[in-house]
Amino acid sequence: MQFKHPEFLYALFALIIPIIVHLFQLRRFQKVDFTNVQFLKAVTIQTRKSSQLKKWLTLLVRLLILASIIIAFTQPFLASDDIVGKKSETVIYLDNSFSMQAKGSKGPLLKRAVQEILSDLPEDETISLFTNTETFSNVSKKDFQNDLLQLEYSSNQLPYNAAYLKAKQLMGTSSETIKRIIMVSDFQQKEDVFTLPTDANTKTNLVHLQPVTRQNLAIDSLYLQRNANNDLMLQVIVSNIDANAENISIALHNDDKLIAKTAVSVSKNSKATTEFRLDENTKINGRVTLEDPAITFDNSRYFTINTPEKIKVVAINETSDGFIKNIFTRDEFLLISSSIETLNYNDISNANLVIINEVKQIPISLTNALKPFTDQGGKICFIPANEGDLISYQQFFNSFSASGLLSEKTQEKKITTINFSHPLYRGVFDKRVVNFQYPKVNSYYPTNAANVILSFEDKSPFLYKTRSIYAFTASINIENSNFKNSPLIVPTLYTIGKQSLQHTDISYTIGQTNSYDVPVSLGQDGILSLVSDQENIIPLQQSFSTKVRITTDEVPTKAGIYKLQDKNNIIQHVSYNYSSSESDLQYYNLNTTDGYQVNDSVTELFDQIKEETSVNELWKWFIIFALIFLLIEVLLLKYLK
Repeated sequence: MQFKHPEFLYALFALIIPIIVHLFQLRRFQKVDFTNVQFLKAVTIQTRKSSQLKKWLTLLVRLLILASIIIAFTQPFLASDDIVGKKSETVIYLDNSFSMQAKGSKGPLLKRAVQEILSDLPEDETISLFTNTETFSNVSKKDFQNDLLQLEYSSNQLPYNAAYLKAKQLMGTSSETIKRIIMVSDFQQKEDVFTLPTDANTKTNLVHLQPVTRQNLAIDSLYLQRNANNDLMLQVIVSNIDANAENISIALHNDDKLIAKTAVSVSKNSKATTEFRLDENTKINGRVTLEDPAITFDNSRYFTINTPEKIKVVAINETSDGFIKNIFTRDEFLLISSSIETLNYNDISNANLVIINEVKQIPISLTNALKPFTDQGGKICFIPANEGDLISYQQFFNSFSASGLLSEKTQEKKITTINFSHPLYRGVFDKRVVNFQYPKVNSYYPTNAANVILSFEDKSPFLYKTRSIYAFTASINIENSNFKNSPLIVPTLYTIGKQSLQHTDISYTIGQTNSYDVPVSLGQDGILSLVSDQENIIPLQQSFSTKVRITTDEVPTKAGIYKLQDKNNIIQHVSYNYSSSESDLQYYNLNTTDGYQVNDSVTELFDQIKEETSVNELWKWFIIFALIFLLIEVLLLKYLK
């Protein structure tokens, strides 16, 4: 037992006073002369003993009354030694990720957790609470009640380690407080093993909310592909968790117009693919949907097919340019091909790709014109000539990077190795080709470049990339090489051309770093915005002379089709979708450990905390004891003769 005001215990010394008074007030029996009869003597002795007993009992009861009153003033209580004299400091992490849409036994997991927090949290208690999108520091329930009731689901979920560390940051540094971190989540499995930092001075409680079923249908991804008839097909991958699903309806919309519908059956814990045929050269603001009441955020995916912009290519030749014209055709490219003598330098500033096709000597004027061109995001494809001017080549490369060419060597070499992981070939080949007819060269320029795309049998580079330059190390004319007859030349040069302008994909994933080029020339103060019915944002952007490079990461936050516009002028449309990782309803199997304790509900945890931190005040009992002893005194005085 402990006391809130132990100084009142000194008043117990005052109990000596009634004892002393009682001892001095013991009255002697008065002597009465009477007949000396033995019976009367016995009565006198018995009366004297009864009177003394009554007085001692009365004294004892009065002492107990005074002691009970004194102890009541000290306000005694029973509590754990760990909480005595300490304030509590609580931080709650409430997971509002999309997986918390799953239905629990009492409704959606997030909504139920919000209700329990608001109903069980004391009105006067000050805590810190944060979600994946909001933070409330040192507030009472009334300060965040409305915000919590209107809390929306978020696609951006904090890793559990990061959430724990953020909770630690919201706590004070005082060692005189009871620190507690509460994490409320479904604890969807993200990594192989669930781990949290440990802190002996902080109590950690995990409220593991579990849905009644894990079944979930989702549109996993979309991509374009051509079939055997060269028709443009939209491939739709549907995923299914926990139970078989039959005849799931899939609908395709262009804006608000339904243009196609199909059905698909998906076995449990697997994926199925269905497809829609799309019209060529048609602008589509598409949306693919299915019906699934369990979790709704992944029932739709958006995609956009814009009218393609043609890529501007300038070819500078001192040899035949027939292979360039065959690859960079008019349907996708605007090709300007000229000799070094007839080159219009103004064409370079408007181009996306400049091809230097076996020019023996590169003039300083061309190098000077290409330097601002690459600074503005342009790309160069360099093909050396046989017996080229090495000094001009080295001056050219030194203006852009240190990976230049060395003296030409006459030696036959085969091109044997393809770097399939290089961004130039990513997605170009269906499989890794290792057995093909190797093209060869009769002479080449050695180099110390590292970023190799195609290499000879001795691993030395045939094609490499250094900053903005794709550089061949050998001439590819028919006298020196048969590379033009190789199946590698088309995907290589075509992809270089396509990547010189990063067209927007049909969709992008929110939360990932996305970058694409918009073929538009803005003024000095021009700014592009991403606009939808829900958001209006200005993304990170870099303006060049012929394009603007857009980079998005944390924004936008809502899935949908966005208008990319300059003021009120719509340039094109871009689609953003939520990550499909939240659709996989796999959860950690958590049990109480030395580092944290696991509970099934917020109410259960709050009841447990209330019991652990409860203080049983005993002063009322001592008041009751004082009244009981007072009643005993009255009874003693009245009935004890």
